[in-house]
Amino acid sequence: MIDSELYEIASKTLQMFREMGATIATAESCTGGMITGVLTEVPGSSDVVDRGFVTYTNAAKSEMLGVDPDLIEAHGAVSAQVARAMAQGAMRNCSAEVCVAVTGVAGPGQSERKPAGLVYIAGTAGTEIEVEEHRFIGDRAAVRRATVVAALDLAIRLVSRAPV
Repeated sequence: MIDSELYEIASKTLQMFREMGATIATAESCTGGMITGVLTEVPGSSDVVDRGFVTYTNAAKSEMLGVDPDLIEAHGAVSAQVARAMAQGAMRNCSAEVCVAVTGVAGPGQSERKPAGLVYIAGTAGTEIEVEEHRFIGDRAAVRRATVVAALDLAIRLVSRAPV
C-alpha cells in the first residue's frame, strides 16, 4: 500500500524506537491517519506504535485531545499553537514516550486564508516539545506524503534525545 521509500523510512523509525525502548503515538489532522498507517504497514510494528488519533475536525481536536476551542478560534486549526496543543493532548492520552501531531492545509486551495502546503508538525518527548512550520509544494498527495516524512523525521530526532 505504500511505496518503497516510505516503507524504508517507517522501518528505520521503528528500528530506532526499538533500540531506544520507546513507543510512539500520533495525532493527525491533514494526514488523516497516514503516519500511523505507514508505520503499521511494517510487520511487527505493534511493539512500537501505541495509538493514533485522527482529529480531522476542530471538534475532534477538542474532544479527543483536549485542544481548547478558544485556541482554535484565536489562531486557527492550522497553527503552531494548535499543533503544540495536539501533541500535548496526545501525550496526556497515551502511554507512548514520543508523540507527533500534524495540522495543515493539504489543498487544493487555501483554508482559513492559509495557503495549501502550510503544515505545522509538533512533537513531544518527556517534557520536551518541538514545533516546526513547513511549506510543502505540490498537489494534495505530495503535501500529505511530505508531511508524513517530516513527522517521522521529527519523531526519530525526538526519540534519540528522549529519556526512556
